[in-house]
Amino acid sequence: MVAAQATTAPSWFDHLLAACLPIVPRPIVRWVSMRYVAGETAEDMVRTVRELNQKGMRATVDLLGEFITDLQQAHNTCASYQAILKRLHDEQLDANISIKLSALGLLLDEGVCTQLVRTLVETAAQHNNFVRIDMEDTPCTDATLRVYTAVRREFPNVGIVMQAYLRRTLGDVRSLMAQGMSHFRLCKGIYREPHALAYQTRELINANYALVLEDCFRGGAFVGIATHDEALVWHGQRLIDQYRLGTDRYEFQMLLGVTEPLRDLLVQGGHPVRIYVPFGGDWYAYCLRRLRENPTVAGHVFRSLLARVLGKVE
Repeated sequence: MVAAQATTAPSWFDHLLAACLPIVPRPIVRWVSMRYVAGETAEDMVRTVRELNQKGMRATVDLLGEFITDLQQAHNTCASYQAILKRLHDEQLDANISIKLSALGLLLDEGVCTQLVRTLVETAAQHNNFVRIDMEDTPCTDATLRVYTAVRREFPNVGIVMQAYLRRTLGDVRSLMAQGMSHFRLCKGIYREPHALAYQTRELINANYALVLEDCFRGGAFVGIATHDEALVWHGQRLIDQYRLGTDRYEFQMLLGVTEPLRDLLVQGGHPVRIYVPFGGDWYAYCLRRLRENPTVAGHVFRSLLARVLGKVE
């Protein structure tokens, strides 16, 4: 799942906050990140996932780190994810894993990356688990789809993320469904992309999201409705009712620590909810990168932090 999707265009203040992040003292960034990152260790991850399970939510685990520089790092990441899958099984936790192909060598050697993904999906199958392939920026899109389709032909327990703000997404979804590959997480998308490739306004992105989501449901796909935008949550609920979908056809997905009141309402309403749980030693780079990529989130985090501080003062 991706960083939090914005519901409004970033303000000048949001842009200013994002630009200033590199000079913010690391301990302050760490304090802010505690709500959005499970921690640095596997024990932190297990504790967070267990707490979510106890509250009636599933999880998907993301080991932080991407855009590696040598293939040994890719093999190390694969081994770490295999250990995570075993730990989730041993702890009897309701959680799967999300992987970024850039962390598995996609930009270095696509063949090696494909083999490592195949290894992870096979390991997940041995533990009766599932692997979600995250979608990254557009230079990775075609290669990510190639890796996914190659592995999906062999294993059913793998799905992919589709980004509603890309102009190509509706066509990509239809092509995958025509091949019988219909297990998606649908998000808005967070990377900065040019107008020629991506819709730029909230109205168009939301409209395309609703269009793609309905096309998926009409085509029989499973969809993880990944959004914090209440308007899109409403559209999702409308379509679930319209197509009389059982809970085996969808779930809502959100980031750890984001829009928790909306998340809790969905759980109370009987909807399946999965929370994206990032963890690992690369938390600092992850936080800076995600907040710079989406200034609106930087503003949201700052305002949430300010509200918490003021609440404690009062």
